[in-house]
Amino acid sequence: MDIPKKTEATMSDDRATASILFDDLWPIMRSITGDGVRETHEILSKIVPMESFEIPSGTEVFDWTVPQEWRFRDAYVIDPNGRKILDAKENTLHLVNYSAPFEGIVPLEELQRHLYSMPDRPGAIPYVTSYYKQRWGFCLPEDMRRSLPQGDYKVVVDTVLFDGSMTVSEIVLPGASEREVFFSTYTCHTAMANNELSGPITSILLARRLARRKDRRYTYRFVFLAETIGAIAYLHKTGAQLKENMHAGYVVTCTGLPEKFTYQKSRDGDTAADIAAQHALATLDAAYDVRDFQPAGSDERQYCSPGFNLPMGSLMRGPYHIYPEYHTSDDNLDLLSVDALVGCVDAYEAICDTLERNRRYETLNPHCEPFLSKHDLYPSVDAATQRQRIQAMLWILNQSDSTNDLIAISRRSGIDLELLSEQAHLLEQGGLLQCLD
Repeated sequence: MDIPKKTEATMSDDRATASILFDDLWPIMRSITGDGVRETHEILSKIVPMESFEIPSGTEVFDWTVPQEWRFRDAYVIDPNGRKILDAKENTLHLVNYSAPFEGIVPLEELQRHLYSMPDRPGAIPYVTSYYKQRWGFCLPEDMRRSLPQGDYKVVVDTVLFDGSMTVSEIVLPGASEREVFFSTYTCHTAMANNELSGPITSILLARRLARRKDRRYTYRFVFLAETIGAIAYLHKTGAQLKENMHAGYVVTCTGLPEKFTYQKSRDGDTAADIAAQHALATLDAAYDVRDFQPAGSDERQYCSPGFNLPMGSLMRGPYHIYPEYHTSDDNLDLLSVDALVGCVDAYEAICDTLERNRRYETLNPHCEPFLSKHDLYPSVDAATQRQRIQAMLWILNQSDSTNDLIAISRRSGIDLELLSEQAHLLEQGGLLQCLD
């Protein structure tokens, strides 16, 4: 098992890559379908190659239907004084995402029926979508909305809705086992730093670290898709395979704020994903909270639906719905911390390390402890470091009755999982343990 130590060079490389990706991805008009999604995936694929596939518009996926593809060309308003305002090329949040095409002259009273703002956050532009009902609209700060002069406004919404497809991309890093550790992230929000870009950037940096490993126990699968409809369509296509092969999974979102970690459990709450995440977090020098599953969150709603009930948790820094800038123009690059994001990559990698090391064993000498010297496992010199090794071996031999895994032994003994894993491997090589996983 090849689990390399993190270095400052690795983290510096991640910081530099993350900063470049934020700058490159920020201006792109993204939605649940369209060229913006494909461009986003192409940029991410330069870090770790991805395979993409298309799901045609009109495809029925459980109770849903993949919508028509949306293409953005231009959108703006000309006010009565001839000034161009609400220019979606300057700020993609100005246009209601998935707006139907429209061009015409409308009075302010009519325009107001197509405007969206936030009275409780008057300086921010809200994020508004209309995927499943055709309408057009613009978003703006409440302060600006109140100052619009009376008169006629020219409205241009140059968009196209057509029978196309929805893009999904994957990275699969094969391991010794077909059992998978699964990561899902979404690429459908425009101009959102924490609620959008932090997830795919964290995922691609983690994938790059894992791709560099020579000896992976598990297969690692990363999927980049549209939130909700993308996850539903992906489950429609691959749900049976995921149910058969998934060992642990995580929805990667909202990882970029300089706040303590929040781990959200899976629907069952005690899966391999939950146990590994909480064990890994307890070993980090960082504050964290653990909260129960919520059926009104992100794509865990789909992965943990009763028909699938996959072992999917989520590790975040600044969870959705909670931070005040959520789904507004204030969720921008100034709000985000690259260091916090790289710290979340570190935490996810620590979870992967925990999953890789954790195994169940059964002792092959259950009647009294074995004579370790006979098996060349007892040190000839009594030293503190050697005593730690012996303590680890004795705990493993005593607790390995096919029911306890190494995490359970670590919790009970207080011995680090890494040391237990090393000693279990030696005991297995010495013919005293049988690995059951």
